[in-house]
Amino acid sequence: MTEVKVRSAERPEPDALLRQLADYVTSTPIQSDEAYSTARYCLMDTLACGMLALEYPACTKLLGPVVPGADMTGGARVPGTPWQLDPIQAAFNIGAMVRWLDFNDTWLAAEWGHPSDNLGAILALADWQARRAVAEGREPPVMRDVLTAMIRAHEIQGVIALENSFNRVGLDHVLLVRLASACVSSGLLGGDHEDVMTVASHALLDGGALRAYRHAPQAGPRKSWAAGDASSRGLRLALITQTGEIGYPAALSAPTWGFEDVLFKGETVNLAQPLGSYVMENVLFKISFPAEFHAQTAAEAAMTLHPQVAHRLDEIDRIVIETQEAGVRIIDKTGALGNPADRDHCIQYMTAIPLIFGRLTAADYEDDVAADPRIDRLRDCMEVRENEQFSRDYMDPDKRAIGNAVQVFFKDGSQADRVAVDYPIGHRRRRDEGIPELVSKFERALATRFAPRQAQRIEAACGDQNRLEAMPVNEFMDLWAQ
Repeated sequence: MTEVKVRSAERPEPDALLRQLADYVTSTPIQSDEAYSTARYCLMDTLACGMLALEYPACTKLLGPVVPGADMTGGARVPGTPWQLDPIQAAFNIGAMVRWLDFNDTWLAAEWGHPSDNLGAILALADWQARRAVAEGREPPVMRDVLTAMIRAHEIQGVIALENSFNRVGLDHVLLVRLASACVSSGLLGGDHEDVMTVASHALLDGGALRAYRHAPQAGPRKSWAAGDASSRGLRLALITQTGEIGYPAALSAPTWGFEDVLFKGETVNLAQPLGSYVMENVLFKISFPAEFHAQTAAEAAMTLHPQVAHRLDEIDRIVIETQEAGVRIIDKTGALGNPADRDHCIQYMTAIPLIFGRLTAADYEDDVAADPRIDRLRDCMEVRENEQFSRDYMDPDKRAIGNAVQVFFKDGSQADRVAVDYPIGHRRRRDEGIPELVSKFERALATRFAPRQAQRIEAACGDQNRLEAMPVNEFMDLWAQ
């Protein structure tokens, strides 16, 4: 890259994206009842994922204070654990928990990601603020403030993702978690327009994590804590900004040194549409399967096929999986799969398990299940193809489909039905069908951590929109203490 000498030291005007983010956080009201209702279900679902993750030592070994003894009386609670921590470390804990099993919500566009990853920063900061307020005799923030911050974080991450593909330049989507968490944390801290622009500039100056830990040949568990790391970093930057630290108005556009020239091949990062509440209203819930979202409908199709093929596994000649272009690029894998994080990003594995067993759970990615030789035999029979209609429907803003089709062919020339599923149960088009299943997932998750009476108190608080919104954040978080 040829160095460009910049002679003038006069600070430039802020990049457009920085101004738009600050306008949204500080002066755009959220007026959608649907967004608040969906945010409540999103809160329930996200915390359910965290409770389920606490069953896995690979996750829990990362939780707690950053060093032994560094917990904090009056700090933020980590749900489902005894920990009270400084809010930055609590944000890492919560973020790692909710992402661990690849079971929380998803957003798919030019970029993909999991907007509820931002709950780490939001919930930790709001809880810490609430406890400080109570100790100082002030009114604490309430859960409506948390839901509002969730809606904003979803919107920032999701709208930027609509037309800006960071994965195509090798960057991981968690950079959007850091940016969204930084902006909404600044808002929760009372930051003004300048503060939000400042913290957004710092979040962009951090650059982006590489996707090398998310793909073959070395997919690994860092992908399960990367978002917690990003969310906690966003909160850290917001706290730094509140000290009066200056911003960098051309963090994106600075010639040679800015984000766009260094990391985005000179392209401009911009917004496809105004920021409102679109993303929360249209977010995709992972309800049925803890699996990378591009394979959700493949797993559903395989579940439908299970009764037709389970008794004929030895007779299978080949299995054809039709998916979207993104599915081919991200999760089409052959060869040995070394760990659960590798398996839950392999469309062949996520199709084989329900064909064989009629299920797909987090436990099915563990070594004991993966050792079943039938899984790799079926994987070896699979052909993964792009279905161009699925790819078009995936990018269509009026559809946002995530289609897959699965068909099994037998050695005797016969074949099972071709089963195609365009929309997973967590899609907005299947909300009426999906929400009861989401609530059931939530209740099952609570039962893994809490005695019935405590679980019932949590369910009662979360089950009533008005009651939840009015509840002080510290009281809500105390319901989750172990």
